[in-house]
Amino acid sequence: MKEFFKYVLATIVGIILTSIIFTVITIVSLAGMMASEGASGSVPKNSVLRIRLQGEVVDRAGEGSPMDFLSREENLTIGLDQALDALKKAAKNDRVKGIYLEAGSFAAYPADLQELRRALVEFKEAGKWIVSYGDMYDRGAYYLCSVADEVFLNPSGMIDWSGMSSQPIFYTGLMKKIGVKMQVFKVGTYKSAVEPFINTEMSDANREQTMSYLSSIWNNMLKDVAASRKLEVDALNALADTATVLSEAQTYIENKLADKLAYLSDVKEALKQRLELDDDKDIAFTSIADVAAADNLEDKVDEEVAVYYAYGEINDSKSFGLNQEHQITTKETITDLQKLRKDKDVKAVVIRVNSPGGSAFASEQIWHEVQLLRAEKPVVVSMGGLAASGGYYISCGANKIYAEPMTLTGSIGIFGMIPDASELLTQKLGLTFDVVKTNAMSDFGSLTRPFNANEAAKMQKYINQGYELFTGRVASGRAMAQDSVKVIGEGRVWTGEQALKIGLVDKLGNLDDAVKAAAELAELEKYTVGRYPAAEPWYSSLLDKSSNEYLESQMRAALGEYYPAFSLVRRIGKMNPVQARMPFDPNIK
Repeated sequence: MKEFFKYVLATIVGIILTSIIFTVITIVSLAGMMASEGASGSVPKNSVLRIRLQGEVVDRAGEGSPMDFLSREENLTIGLDQALDALKKAAKNDRVKGIYLEAGSFAAYPADLQELRRALVEFKEAGKWIVSYGDMYDRGAYYLCSVADEVFLNPSGMIDWSGMSSQPIFYTGLMKKIGVKMQVFKVGTYKSAVEPFINTEMSDANREQTMSYLSSIWNNMLKDVAASRKLEVDALNALADTATVLSEAQTYIENKLADKLAYLSDVKEALKQRLELDDDKDIAFTSIADVAAADNLEDKVDEEVAVYYAYGEINDSKSFGLNQEHQITTKETITDLQKLRKDKDVKAVVIRVNSPGGSAFASEQIWHEVQLLRAEKPVVVSMGGLAASGGYYISCGANKIYAEPMTLTGSIGIFGMIPDASELLTQKLGLTFDVVKTNAMSDFGSLTRPFNANEAAKMQKYINQGYELFTGRVASGRAMAQDSVKVIGEGRVWTGEQALKIGLVDKLGNLDDAVKAAAELAELEKYTVGRYPAAEPWYSSLLDKSSNEYLESQMRAALGEYYPAFSLVRRIGKMNPVQARMPFDPNIK
């Protein structure tokens, strides 16, 4: 009876707590809506668009939390779609006089930086000015800020323009310590995603391809910055070796990387002079969100070019959890593409791909749906930061493929990884297992034992078949011989610039270029650009949160320092065993 009352009381308390949480969420949501209604969100006259280059760039801006109304500060996440919209509108908006870039630590794919930088250049070409300031410019922030008319640096500041590197993490030694061995099957000399789990350093092939694409990206950055700062490319490259890291601030001025040493108050005075403001007047700063929300002056028409955002890992089904990154999942993506295919107002579709790949099976299903879509209306792919392996798989069947010069793409290869955790489970944790099975392979893929020779041969054959299918899809989509695809395949990663030369993409260009190409294929003179799918609401991660935190906390406590490696192995164990993807963490810096 005592236990009965205990559980009844626990249930009541749970219901009360749940009610309180949802009440708070409702109140905050209403407050947020009222705050957003109270603020016009309009762009003030004689204003400056302030962009804080902090945090990271993501493909799409979220709906935003209702708690945002408590602060007018911009979030530490910049939605690339929203930022590009804001820059395009700011160039045409007479109320926006200039842009103030505030540099910091900024994470983004090189191709995303390139697209943002091009938009900043177009803003200047509209006859407007850009000013930047930073205590510390990292490479990505400086690449953007180098377009500014004036680059201000704090007298104690630094510009990190020291080149690029890739430092992948290898888990082999740690996995050996905890008693886990990865059974790997692959096709592709350059297919390096498996290396962190079987090697302790990069293979020669991986080192070759990494140096190749890093050099391509760095050379693009050098050319862009040299043009903006009126420097020679070789001289700028030499500075990366000698005069950027841990140098005195005056060194950056002497080498023309920055224009003036100044404190933040000095920069604000410089902005006031550009705006011709009196000293007692405050600068009217506006944000990316406010400018992007400004009215679009272009007339809307019924005929539409749809932009469909496909970004994140490619998975067979959605995996839930708080802080889960966006995913491309089979069911949701196919359903979305079917709706676009049946929508009579949608005359062409641009698929914006930003993905390292993932499940080979899911990639094949999405590829098939793209072919059905292409049979009824033009399909153009716009590649973002990544469109590699499975990301290239779902792209290769489009009418045309556009990529940024610094996009990472290709990686045409297949691999499979099955953990053998028998040593961890039996020797480290003291578990023992027995089995009763009706057939020889009834326990195929069990983590409690390694593959036998017959199973390993079957698995490798299956991977080989997947590679044949993948290269066949590429050959068909790109109108190439399959043997030619295999020569440039082998799992090798290329930049967009390199991919253009070997026929994996059609043209170098951004999302706008892809949209224009889709409209031309559909023979549209006037059209509206629509975006799909709708941005996820802020509370989706709360509602999607899985209920396995108790087990998670117990495993963390039991394994201690070994938990991170075990968690990675468990994550891999949940994935489709056959993968078409880039390395899990290329760690490009």
